[in-house]
Amino acid sequence: MPHQYPALTPEQKKELSDIAHRIVAPGKGILAADESTGSIAKRLQSIGTENTEENRRFYRQLLLTADDRVNPCIGGVILFHETLYQKADDGRPFPQVIKSKGGVVGIKVDKGVVPLAGTNGETTTQGLDGLSERCAQYKKDGADFAKWRCVLKIGEHTPSSLAIMENANVLARYASICQQNGIVPIVEPEILPDGDHDLKRCQYVTEKVLAAVYKALSDHHIYLEGTLLKPNMVTPGHACTHKYSHEEIAMATVTALRRTVPPAVTGITFLSGGQSEEEASINLNAINKCPLLKPWALTFSYGRALQPASPSSSLTMPTKWRYSKAAPSTLQALPPPTLTLEEGASSRALGCSFPSSLPPW
Repeated sequence: MPHQYPALTPEQKKELSDIAHRIVAPGKGILAADESTGSIAKRLQSIGTENTEENRRFYRQLLLTADDRVNPCIGGVILFHETLYQKADDGRPFPQVIKSKGGVVGIKVDKGVVPLAGTNGETTTQGLDGLSERCAQYKKDGADFAKWRCVLKIGEHTPSSLAIMENANVLARYASICQQNGIVPIVEPEILPDGDHDLKRCQYVTEKVLAAVYKALSDHHIYLEGTLLKPNMVTPGHACTHKYSHEEIAMATVTALRRTVPPAVTGITFLSGGQSEEEASINLNAINKCPLLKPWALTFSYGRALQPASPSSSLTMPTKWRYSKAAPSTLQALPPPTLTLEEGASSRALGCSFPSSLPPW
């Protein structure tokens, strides 16, 4: 007989479920602001700014102090370890800033991908060592949910069964550790959009991966009502020559989810997967309007798709920020940005449409 230990108490289950529901409340999604020190360097370079700890703090502050119009749109914010312990100019820790706007604080806890021996260039994700102690500390420091990313790629012989099973079990072990520490785990098995595969191939692989993930979560006695899933949308590879409609992408995505994800899961927060701001938002809208039964909240967990693509982006930046070089002294003088992309994504998460004469945001 399978055991169920260590079991969660009813109080622990209620806390996890309540946190998950707050994050994906109607119209709300997640801002993924958890870029590593290396990843954020590209964004800072695009606005002519050196990648220093202080400049990273300034940039994160701009995102987290956006005006109150975005409060109804953001249910949670995923932070990098460094950001969790930084403060705004007024002395408030960033977690306090997020909570004051009604958001839930999240933390990236994986330590990146490493090669998986015995495969053709596939990977697994490291960071399980010491994870329980780190989660306990993060919980004390204000974090209520976490993110762990595994990566799989579509090729002629990939993803292999070994890579699928290994990454599924790593995600399940991470989820179990999080829940034991009162933290809602976001399970992220990302299938990269690289390659020339078509929509049908991506749907097939997505179904195989998600089926393995939820088998592993069951084996590890994960409380599904206290979890969130962060999958890729089912899309063709970037090099695929055939163009699919947003409705075709939505139908393939929802079909794959219906075949693999239990209805007990609280919410599904899609990653943007390198899509543009507009494309990610329109596809999310199509998914929510898909005429199939969808028992979960379907919303966004976007990073690049909710942040300015470039300093010249007229869609996202206020004028003063858009034309500045974003030196620290300049950043300090700027008003908080109006990140209207969040409002657009929020509306798409509700399946709302916009008049054709209006921009999508």
